[in-house]
Amino acid sequence: MPDRTTTRSPQSPFRTAFAALSGTSIEWYDFYAFATAAAIVFNDVFFPADMPTALKTISSFATFAVGFLLRPLGGIVFGHIGDRVGRKKTLVITLLMMGVASFAIGLLPTYDQVGVLSPILLIVLRLVQGIAIGGEWGGAVLIAVENAPEGKATFFGSFAQLGSSVGALLSTGMFSLMNLFGDAAFDSWGWRVPFLASAILVVIGLVVRTKLEDSPVMDEVHTRQEKGGVGKLPVAEVLRKDWKTVLVGVFSLATATGGYYVVTSYLLSYGTEDQHLSESMLLNGLSLAAFLELVVTPFLSLLGDKVGAHRVVVGGLAGVVLLSIPQFMVLGTGSVVGIYLMMLAMRFVMSALYGPMAAILADGFDPHVRYTGISLSYQVCNLVFAGFAPVTAVWLSALAGGAYWPPAVALMVVSAVGIWCTLRLRAYSARRVAAQAPAAPARPVTAHA
Repeated sequence: MPDRTTTRSPQSPFRTAFAALSGTSIEWYDFYAFATAAAIVFNDVFFPADMPTALKTISSFATFAVGFLLRPLGGIVFGHIGDRVGRKKTLVITLLMMGVASFAIGLLPTYDQVGVLSPILLIVLRLVQGIAIGGEWGGAVLIAVENAPEGKATFFGSFAQLGSSVGALLSTGMFSLMNLFGDAAFDSWGWRVPFLASAILVVIGLVVRTKLEDSPVMDEVHTRQEKGGVGKLPVAEVLRKDWKTVLVGVFSLATATGGYYVVTSYLLSYGTEDQHLSESMLLNGLSLAAFLELVVTPFLSLLGDKVGAHRVVVGGLAGVVLLSIPQFMVLGTGSVVGIYLMMLAMRFVMSALYGPMAAILADGFDPHVRYTGISLSYQVCNLVFAGFAPVTAVWLSALAGGAYWPPAVALMVVSAVGIWCTLRLRAYSARRVAAQAPAAPARPVTAHA
């Protein structure tokens, strides 16, 4: 890690990586549970039965999207706490917020029971989720990256990213399990179980995180704070000095975030409603894809430590460009084998995007503003691209008479732009490290930065 000086005994990098993984797994489990439910059940549970099907689907995905509105705010608020006070406090608070909101969603009354109050309550809880996840990601990433051995930051940083895979696997697995009870049971109570079960996972995550020590980088940051060497508003410094890094970071992450929801949530909606494919079959395929991502992400991140994380990300983005149209074209064939193989291929190349980005982004910012900087990049990206990806995909498809190609082409364009921005981010990271070289023997987070 760059810029680390401490007399404290270092924590085990595997212990901190596991702490990051456990918390992000739980929070992403809750988040993906909402995404899955929005795709297959919320349209019927929280909206009137006489509403047109397409409008109900868009409204359902809109409740998913509003959670992204407050994610930048969560990144700023918890980024400030994380940069000024420490990473650990934010990790505990955000996990509690996410867990309480998700459990409450499992208890919400339906539209038939309380009318318009039902979607309003759903939106309020979704906003709480958005604030929590907005602050969670940056802290989890940094607690892993800043405790990693030299030359291994991409690998250990990927453990925080693995939370996305574990969360998706647990979420789709739970929904697949609930589907076994039949449609009637699932629609009445089965969809609630994944949200209620999150309470057990939150308790486990809190036990792990409360025993964690803070990042050693904070020793240096606190020393600089005492000497008056850093400003009191990290977000102001980031926007003044590092706005270009934030901007290219946003577009570098666009496919890893927004593209993910296109090939999961929108694919699930398109496959069931337009192609009339089995809901359980598609959920099982998404579970297999999530498991593949869980397995291959550490190896792709290790490759990033060897050849350069940026090269791995660029290769993954190129793969998305090639697979975008085949990913949706295969749904029309009805071939279960073909659909599963394409899901696995797409998730493999997307694993190359998400895993290495933790260390790449951390390289772009100084330690005293790093939490705020990476959170802004990630959460603004989620607001612009991820939050509205499913509803935008449905809208684009509807404009073309239900065709899949407009969302697929949009994904290709975003991925091509991401390649250019990832290369720019590499250049900005190298410039930052070079600028610090005369003053301190700082080393970059990632290899070949």
